[in-house]
Amino acid sequence: MPSKPSSQSLGILVVLGSVWGLAEAGLGLTLQSCARLISGSVMTGVALFFIAAAWARTKRLFGPAVVVGVALMFKLLDAALLGLPLKHGAIANPMFAFLTEGLAFSLIVLFMAAMWRQKAAGRAFLGGLSALVAVNLFPLVKFASGIPACVYPGSTTPLSLYFAPIAVGASLITVPLGFLVATKIETLETTAGIAAGSPLRRWLVPSGTAAFCLAVQVLLRII
Repeated sequence: MPSKPSSQSLGILVVLGSVWGLAEAGLGLTLQSCARLISGSVMTGVALFFIAAAWARTKRLFGPAVVVGVALMFKLLDAALLGLPLKHGAIANPMFAFLTEGLAFSLIVLFMAAMWRQKAAGRAFLGGLSALVAVNLFPLVKFASGIPACVYPGSTTPLSLYFAPIAVGASLITVPLGFLVATKIETLETTAGIAAGSPLRRWLVPSGTAAFCLAVQVLLRII
C-alpha cells in the first residue's frame, strides 16, 4: 500500500468523481424534489461503482473520500444552476446520500479481509452490504438537513428502504465492475506511458475530463 497518494492516482480520482457527478446530474435531470421511485436505488449502485473504483485504484480511504468530494462539488454547481437553496430536497438529500454511500463502503472495506477483496464473490458481497448499510442510513437525512427522506406513495416507508433490494442487487454488480475498471485504467496508464510522463501530461486528461463534465452539466441545465 503506498505511503501517500500520487499525483497520478489523484488525477484518476478527479476523473472518476467528475464522471460520477455528471452521471448524477443526468440521472437526476428531471428531479426537482423527491427521487422518483427506484431512481435513488439506481443511483446508489452507480455511486458505489465509482467509490469502489476509487478504492481499488488507491487501496486507501483517501480514494473514496476524494471522489465523494468531487461529486459533492458537482451537486453544489447543480444548486447554483437550478437556483435552489442547499436545504432543498433535490440538493441536500442527494449530497447526504453521497456521504452515506462513501461512509458505508469505507467502513466495510476497511474491516474486510484482503483475501476476500481479491475475489469476485467478496467484491459482490462488499457491494451488496455497502448498499444495504447506505440505504438504512439514508433516512437519517432528516436529522442532518431537516428534510425528510422521500416516502413510497401512500405509505410512511422511505423510498431507500422500500427499494433496498434494487440498490443491493445493482451494487452486487457495480462494485465488482468498479474494481475491474480500476485495473483496466491502471493497465492503460502503463501501456500509454502516462505513469512515466511529466506532471503536466498526467494532469491533462483529468483536467480535460473535469472541464468537459462541467460543461455538459451546464448545458443539461440551461437547455
